[in-house]
Amino acid sequence: LFADGHQPAVEPGNPDIVYSEWQQGNLFRTDRTTGGIVYIKPQPEPGDPPERFNWDAPILISPHSPTRLYYASQRVWRSDNRGDSWTPISADLTKNQDRILLPVMGRQWSSTAPWDLFAMSNYNTITSLAESPVQEGLLWAGTDDGLLQISADGGASWTATPVGDLPGVPATAFVNDIRADLYDADTVYVCLDNHKYGDFQPYLMKTTDRGRSWRSIAADLPDRHLVWRLVQDHVKPELLFVATEFGIFFTIDGGAKWIKLSGGVPTISFRDLVIQRRENDLVGASFGRGFYVFDDYTPLREIDEKVLAEEAILFPVRATPWYIQRRPLGQSGQASQGGAYYIADNPPFGAVFTYHLGQGFESLEDQRREVEKKLEKEWKDTAYAGYDALERERRQSEPAVLLTVRDADGNLVRTLNGPAKKGFHRVAWDLTYPTTSAIRTTSSSEGGGGRDQDPNSGFRAPPGAYSVTLSKRINGQVTDLGGPVDFKVVQVFDGVLDGTPPADTAAFMQQVAELHRGVSAASQAASLAFDRIENLEKALARSKTEPGGLDSELEAIKQRLYELDEALSGNRSKRQLGEPRVPTVAGRLRVASMTDGMSDYGPTATHRRAFEIATREFLEIDAGDKVLKGLGDRADRLEGAAAGLGGELREKDCRATPGGKALVDRMRRRFFVDQLPGSFIVGVGARVVDDELDV
Repeated sequence: LFADGHQPAVEPGNPDIVYSEWQQGNLFRTDRTTGGIVYIKPQPEPGDPPERFNWDAPILISPHSPTRLYYASQRVWRSDNRGDSWTPISADLTKNQDRILLPVMGRQWSSTAPWDLFAMSNYNTITSLAESPVQEGLLWAGTDDGLLQISADGGASWTATPVGDLPGVPATAFVNDIRADLYDADTVYVCLDNHKYGDFQPYLMKTTDRGRSWRSIAADLPDRHLVWRLVQDHVKPELLFVATEFGIFFTIDGGAKWIKLSGGVPTISFRDLVIQRRENDLVGASFGRGFYVFDDYTPLREIDEKVLAEEAILFPVRATPWYIQRRPLGQSGQASQGGAYYIADNPPFGAVFTYHLGQGFESLEDQRREVEKKLEKEWKDTAYAGYDALERERRQSEPAVLLTVRDADGNLVRTLNGPAKKGFHRVAWDLTYPTTSAIRTTSSSEGGGGRDQDPNSGFRAPPGAYSVTLSKRINGQVTDLGGPVDFKVVQVFDGVLDGTPPADTAAFMQQVAELHRGVSAASQAASLAFDRIENLEKALARSKTEPGGLDSELEAIKQRLYELDEALSGNRSKRQLGEPRVPTVAGRLRVASMTDGMSDYGPTATHRRAFEIATREFLEIDAGDKVLKGLGDRADRLEGAAAGLGGELREKDCRATPGGKALVDRMRRRFFVDQLPGSFIVGVGARVVDDELDV
C-alpha cells in the first residue's frame, strides 16, 4: 500500500485475505491470489459528523466469525461481509474535544503555530478494540484521550470508565492495547502510556470483573519501558508476553514477575506481538519495521519458580522435519546478489534443544573477574590474586555443557557443546554425524588446508527416533544434568522418483565416511611428513655433516611423498592450470559423497561404483610396497647414518626441531591401514585383517 502502513489483519483459515491500512483509517482488503486491492474504509451517512480516525486505526477480526470485522474512528463500526458494507454500532466514544483549543506546553497557541497539522494524528479517537473470545458481543474500546468503553450487548449500549479511575494511572494516559482473556470473559488486560506528558512509566492493568475493579501487573517491568502490546498463551493462561519500548518480556505467573526475553531478541521498540498457534511461535513487529520470530516457545510453559531454581533442566524437543534445504539463488543466503538484495535468516536447521541453567558453570577466572567487577563498581581495592591462583586458572579446562544425541538403539550419534552461562539456551543439531576429516595441524602447501574442518560437515542421520541428554564437564569429570528426552526426526517430502530408503542411504554413507576417514588421515600424514622433511633439511644445514652424506636419502623420501600425494589427490601442477586429470582416490570419494546432502534419492549406481574404485585404489596404494612403512625404514637409516657420522647430526637436534625424531616415529606407523577398522568390509573383496591386507 501507499504510505507507511499500519495495523494489518489476516482472515483466520484463509491467509489469502489480508486487511491493511495507511494513515487516517484508509482501509483496504487484499486478495493475495489475484493481487486485487479493494478500498473498504467506512463512510459516514449524510448528516453524520466527520469521522476521526487515529493515525493507526484499530482493526479487529471477530474471534467468533472470520468474515466479521470491527473498525473504529470515534465510533465503532461493524461489517459482516469482509468490509463490503459497514454499520456503526456506537456513538462517539471519546471526549470529543477540539484539539486546536487544547493546551500544549501549558498554554494555548495560534492556529498557525503548528508546523504541520497534516502530519499529526487526529485526536479524540479510538485506538484499541477487543472482543471476548469466550462471550460473543462482549466488546471493549480504548481511546487516545483516556477512556475505556465496554459493551456486553454487541454495541447496543456502552459504559465508560476514565483511565484516571484505574489505580496509579494518570487521566491523560493513551490506551495502547486492550486484550480480552482467552479463558475468562470477565478478565481483560490493558496497556497504557503517558509518554506525551513526559511520563515513561510502564502501565499494565488487569480486571477480573469486567472493569469494576483493576490492579496493576506491571510489577518489576523496568522504568521507561512503555508497554505497547500484550498477548496471552493459548495453552497456559498465566503465560503472558508484552512488547515494550526496549524489548519483549514474559511472565509465567500472570504478571507477578517479568523476565526479559533474550535468544536473539534485540533491545529495541516492539509495537506488536502475535502468536502463531500451530507452530507455537511468537512473532514481534518492531518500530523499525522489522519482524522477529521466536521459534517454539513451548518450553516456557514448563517452567515455574521451582524449575528456575534447579541446577539444570532439559525441555521437550518438538518433532524435527527432515528435508533438503533449498538454495534458490544457487548458494545459501544472499548468494551473489549483494547487500541490496535482502533475505532474512531461516530458523536453525535440524533439532533444536532448549535448556535452562539455574546458576551456570564458571571457570576460576570468570569467578575472580566477577568479584573484581563488583569491587570496581564500588570503587574498592581489588586484591592481587597471586601467582598460584593465576596458574590454577591457566591450567583449568573451561567448564562445558554437553548435549549427547543417540539413536533408537542407544548408539551415540553426536555430541554438541552448549553455553554454560546461567539462563535459557538453545543449541541446534543439524541432523548430521560428526565429520570424518582428519584434524588439520599444519599449513603446509603440500598437504592441504591449515585449519580444522567444520565439525558439522558429516553425513546426514536418517529419519527416526532419537534422544538427547544434557551433561556438564567440570575439570574433566562428566556429570548428567537432564534427559534423556526422546524426539523424532520426520521426513517431510517424498520424491517423485523412488530412491533408496534413507536408512539404507545412511548405511552406505557410513561406509563412505569410514573410507574418507582413512583417506583424510593419509593425506594429513603426508602433509605432516612434508613439513618434517623440511625441518630435517634445516637441521642438516646446521650440522657439520659432509654435503651429500644424507641429502640423497632425504630427497628420496621427499620424491616418494610426492608420488603418494599425487596418487591420493592428483597432479597439482595440472590442477593449478585447470588441465584434465586422471581421477584420483579423493576425487572418486567426492563423487560417492555427493549421495548425501543434495538429495533424498540415495546412491545411484555411479555413486556406488565410484566408492568401489576409490576403496580398491586406496588399498592398492599401500599394498604395493607399504609406502609409509618403507619411508619409515628409510628415516630409521637416516637417523642411524647421522649417529654414525660422529654425532654431527645428533638425535637431540632432531628432537629439538619439529619433525626430527617425531618424523621417524610417525613414519613407522602405517597410516593407511591404521585408519580403517579391522572389520571394515570395503565392498570389493578386500579386507583389513590385523593391520595386514587380505585381498
